[in-house]
Amino acid sequence: MLEIRSLGIFLIQFMLALGLVTAKGVEVKILHPSPFQVIQREGYVASRSHEHEAGGPVLGYGLVPITVELSNSTPGVVFQYRVLKLEQAFGREIDWTDLGGIRAQGGFAVPLKLHAGGWYRIEIRCLSKGQVLGMASVEPVGVGEVFLIAGQSYAAGCSDELTRIEDPAGRIVAFDVNKPSWSVAHDPQPNVGSGGTIWPSMCNVMLPIVRVPIGMVNVAVNGSSSRQWLPGEALFNTLARAGRTVGRFRAVLWQQGESDVVNKISAETYTQNLISIRKTLVEKWHFEPTWLLAKSTLHPTIYNDPVHEGIIREAIDRLWKTPGFRPGPDTDILGGENRGGPKSQRHFSGIGQKRAGDMWFAAIWSELNRQDNDEQPRSQRRDQLRQRQ
Repeated sequence: MLEIRSLGIFLIQFMLALGLVTAKGVEVKILHPSPFQVIQREGYVASRSHEHEAGGPVLGYGLVPITVELSNSTPGVVFQYRVLKLEQAFGREIDWTDLGGIRAQGGFAVPLKLHAGGWYRIEIRCLSKGQVLGMASVEPVGVGEVFLIAGQSYAAGCSDELTRIEDPAGRIVAFDVNKPSWSVAHDPQPNVGSGGTIWPSMCNVMLPIVRVPIGMVNVAVNGSSSRQWLPGEALFNTLARAGRTVGRFRAVLWQQGESDVVNKISAETYTQNLISIRKTLVEKWHFEPTWLLAKSTLHPTIYNDPVHEGIIREAIDRLWKTPGFRPGPDTDILGGENRGGPKSQRHFSGIGQKRAGDMWFAAIWSELNRQDNDEQPRSQRRDQLRQRQ
């Protein structure tokens, strides 16, 4: 009886190899990443990102976590992936590559190392003796720059014009923390109201310079004070959850201060509030993103208070010199035609939105280059340490 059973197994395997018997199919489903999602890149070197760099521009890479669900387990199968560039994509493709060491009991999760770029189509397939049993894909997916945005109305959707993303491929996206899902970042942005924002203008300038997709997670709240973002408050919890959900990101973009001017908060209190917010979030996120702080104290249609505006500006000056914080733009220079009048939403006008976006791009580009310059001395110190050893 045992010999007959062994012979039967051998014959089935032999016919599978010849394609005479179809193996049981496996339904493959990709749960993560989501369509239009951008994963934060690593390894970007600004000084080596120019067009004639030997071997090509150093734009970095991303570790993209892939979560796959399977309808049934089939022993002895092999899983492979490949990465295809969609139309107008940045980056490089990857041909079919084995996912070694996968133990698929109903599914698996693995990180895939992708070149910075996109949009990409990621495909996963399951094979047995060269025969495809199941296949799934997700698109579009990008590896690029991700920013978490917080603050009050000038960061939220309270400006005059609904600005659109200019890239035909839609490689600038925003995350809706409530659905949750990613989509092209036309105004109105998810989470922050029905008006216009400064962020599409910023990203329209940035995209062709950084040459990777851009993702934004904006949780700014109109009228919020720095106190309302302190640990234990509802806005802090939203910010913490947004950061955990999206994973790694380049920086927090903070545009806030007008409510603290109205409340006549001292420079010391404002400084300590921001330090406390950042310190607690580092503990929750388990990494230390840079905070870029805008000087945002001017609200010409609501108040005229140069003294208390100056106090919050002084606090931001102090924070710019504090580890973990860096200069964002000084959008207080945008007066006059850059601000909407009483018949508008009384924040940035259309031209003001564009100019504020340009200023934010300049601050981020400076930060990307600064991080490159800071990395060089660290590399030199590591080399010196190795030489001593």
